[in-house]
Order: sequence, then C-alpha cells, then structure tokens
Amino acid sequence: MSRWAALPAELDPRVRQLVVRLRRLKDHSGLSLRQLAARTGYSPKSWERYLGGRSLPPREAVEALARVVGEDPTRLLALHEVATEAWGNRRADAVTAEAPAPHAATTGPEILSTQATEATAATAATETRSPGRSLRVALVSGAVALVLAVSTAVFLVVRLAGGEEERPTAPLAATAASASVSASRSAPAYTCRLERIDGRWYAGNSRTQDAILANGHAGPEVAEAQCLLRRAGISPGGIDGIFGPVTERAVKQVQKRAGLVVDGIVGPHTWKALRG
Repeated sequence: MSRWAALPAELDPRVRQLVVRLRRLKDHSGLSLRQLAARTGYSPKSWERYLGGRSLPPREAVEALARVVGEDPTRLLALHEVATEAWGNRRADAVTAEAPAPHAATTGPEILSTQATEATAATAATETRSPGRSLRVALVSGAVALVLAVSTAVFLVVRLAGGEEERPTAPLAATAASASVSASRSAPAYTCRLERIDGRWYAGNSRTQDAILANGHAGPEVAEAQCLLRRAGISPGGIDGIFGPVTERAVKQVQKRAGLVVDGIVGPHTWKALRG
C-alpha cells in the first residue's frame, strides 16, 4: 500500500473525505500513478495533485477512476459534489481575503476631504499628460471642489443640528432583531411521524429508498434519515434537515451495526438498514 504524505491542514473536511476515498481506491487497485494515468487519460502529475489535496479532481476524473477499479461511481460523485461546493467556498474566501481592505470608518468630512484630495491628484496627473487641456481640466476641478465643499458644509450642519438623524438607531436595531426572529421562524420545521408500511419504516418527510446524502446536504430527505436514526436508538442531533457532523457520526454507527461500509454517507444500503 502507498505511503501517502499528510494532506494540507487547511483542507476542508469534505474535500479531505473525497481525497482519502480516492487514495484508498488507488491503493486497492495496485496501480502506479503512471498506470492510473494511462487508464484514465489524466497525467501522473495531475493525479499527484488530486491525491495530494492540492487540486480538486474534475468529475470526469473521478468517474474514470471508478471505472478502472470497478467501483460504483454514484457514491464517489456524491462526495465530489459536496467537495466541489466546499472547494468553491474556500476559493471565494481566499479572494475576499486578498481583496483591498475598505477605508476605515471615518466621519463624513474626512471622507469628503479624501475624495477631494484624490480628485485634485487625478487632475494634476491629467494636466501633466495633456498640457493643452489645462484650462478645461482646471474648470472641472474647480467645479468638483465646489460640490465637495458644499457637501461638507451640509453634512456639518446636519451633524450639528442636534443629532436628530442618530435617534433611529434603536428602532433599526429592533427591526433587525425582528427580521432575525422572523427568518428563524420561517425555517422549515420537521417532525417524525413514524409508521410501518409493507415492512419498512417511514417518518413522513420522504419516501426515498436511494437518495445519496452526505455531510453538507440539507432537506426533507436528511430529516427523514434523522428520524429513522432516532428510531434506531442513535441520536442524530436535532431533526433539522441539516446533515452535519453529529448526523454523520450517527450514520456511521448504523452502518457499523448493519455490517456496511462505514463511510458516513447514506445510500441505498444504508436506507435499507434504516427502514428495515
């Protein structure tokens, strides 16, 4: 079996789960990276990146690996879908972190003063590049400076008028709190209405037999699985329809009890164990 290097510590757990599964399949096949590349059409360097957690493999590469090792791609593709979402979130966070920081919060006059300074600098640069337009640029610059000066004066008058504009702060906070409460109340609420039909258990949220559920999924199918986990005597946490770490641990316990592959993913076999 290959001796793999440790995955990056910052790797999202959902991506890590996919990479670990791909590593196991590669080891089980007994193929080298060159042999794997020859059979899948992706270069050894690409597989080094995929299996090292440095790059997310495309869906086609995951399917190709499944075909090579004789694995049903359904479960792998479910893991890949969850990992793709996590990978996209990480890239979005990285872009946000690299974006220029906004100006620190300042008073209105300071902001307007900064804008006036930047406008003057831009005007000077324009004059240097186009001496023939100096008169027109000077007129425009003067108009901009006048507008900014008037805006500054109006802002100061409003601020000195007695703070009337600052009084709505408390109502605004109350409105925000009310909106938060309304949002929480509008979140879907799930209940467990257990009944046995044709030898199978149902909880009233979904009648699926083969939906693929993994950490990060949400919806009535997840709530159904949570109800059935609770019926089996294993706590999945709250019946909230959100597949989180607690629900994943509960699924693994059921899989271990039923003699299934313990991967924390609900598929046809796990559904059969839950509804049986």
